[in-house]
Amino acid sequence: MLERKANRSLIVLGTMIVQMGLGTVYTWSLFNQPLVDKFGWQLSAVSTTFSILSLALAVSTLFATKLQAKWGLRRLVAFSGILLGAGLILSSFAPSLWMLYLLAGLIVGYADGTAYITTLSNLMKWFPDKKGLVSGISVGAYGTGSLVFKFVNGAVLSSFGVTQAFLCWGVIAIAMITGGSFLLKEAENTTTSGTVSKQPAGKDFTIKEMLKTKQAYLLFIVFFTACMSGLYLIGLVKDIGTRLVGLDVATASNAVALIAVFNTIGRLVLGGLSDHVGRMKVVSGTLLATAVAVSILSYAHLNFALFFICVAAIAFGFGGNVTVFPAIISDFFGLKNQSANYSVIYQGFGIGALSGSVIASLLGGFMPTFHAITILCLVSFAITLFIKSPAEEAAHAHGVRRNVGRAQHSH
Repeated sequence: MLERKANRSLIVLGTMIVQMGLGTVYTWSLFNQPLVDKFGWQLSAVSTTFSILSLALAVSTLFATKLQAKWGLRRLVAFSGILLGAGLILSSFAPSLWMLYLLAGLIVGYADGTAYITTLSNLMKWFPDKKGLVSGISVGAYGTGSLVFKFVNGAVLSSFGVTQAFLCWGVIAIAMITGGSFLLKEAENTTTSGTVSKQPAGKDFTIKEMLKTKQAYLLFIVFFTACMSGLYLIGLVKDIGTRLVGLDVATASNAVALIAVFNTIGRLVLGGLSDHVGRMKVVSGTLLATAVAVSILSYAHLNFALFFICVAAIAFGFGGNVTVFPAIISDFFGLKNQSANYSVIYQGFGIGALSGSVIASLLGGFMPTFHAITILCLVSFAITLFIKSPAEEAAHAHGVRRNVGRAQHSH
């Protein structure tokens, strides 16, 4: 028993180190301006790299389970770390934008997503009775990586320039991700830990079976909404602060740091909370809070304090949703194929990342997009109030049939 506990704590540590290394990709915005200054490229063209990275990250999760089955978790994560680091190191020599899109966008994004979903899913299988908490620890470590490396990459950029910063970042990423991979141990597909799982009594769905349920599509809508609203506001918080609130650039930039802090706190707090109060209640609360915060941003006379409270609430909720959803998918569709099933729903993240800016350009600016986000949040909030897992639905239907049978029998 002691050996198992020691193993499990080492697996948690390894997962955290890997996830922190993976989370460093969220410091990309620091590199936009230095690359513009060095090569004279358009800012919008350089920042497209991160959109490509986000999309590659989401798509890679679809294939990660098959790669894990073929290679094993430890080898796959170690290789992903080497690939991610190599992509960054080679980006320091990228002569053109297309090369940057390929290296820092496609390759880094693909490696990041592969290691992200496999280590997260593996940790949840080791702790089937604490899925919300360990999901929070794993996804929280990813957020912490981005927070810490904002300072590390920022310092290297200002002291040594963009070429050295890419080299340094790549080397550290390889060390963290491959180093952490040595502490990982692959969970079996059963309830590995020997603990009694609180998994609702239901079957383990394959992707095909999951896609035949209405719950899969309703959960996709909710996850897409949570990601689109969170990512759109997080991506533009600096501009919203300067244009809508009239803050100076330095003060508005503080909102970026605030988002990172509250996003990470949301991941840690709401993941653990969901084990106790129920996951759907947590998602309902975050969606309602986001709808209220976005409505305030739309209609209220904004000042410094109100703006920061709204931004903090949105970041806190977004962090929580990204954490709780992997556990929701295993509650609804079983732990055995959680990684594969979650990868399908996770496409809401990639599509959500692009949709906010598409909606903004179609509708014309912040305000109409805020209105669209508010409506989507309220629709998704309604879904979370009424949705039941396939197991709960089957049990309810069985109970109704039994009651009808009894009534007919008594007549």
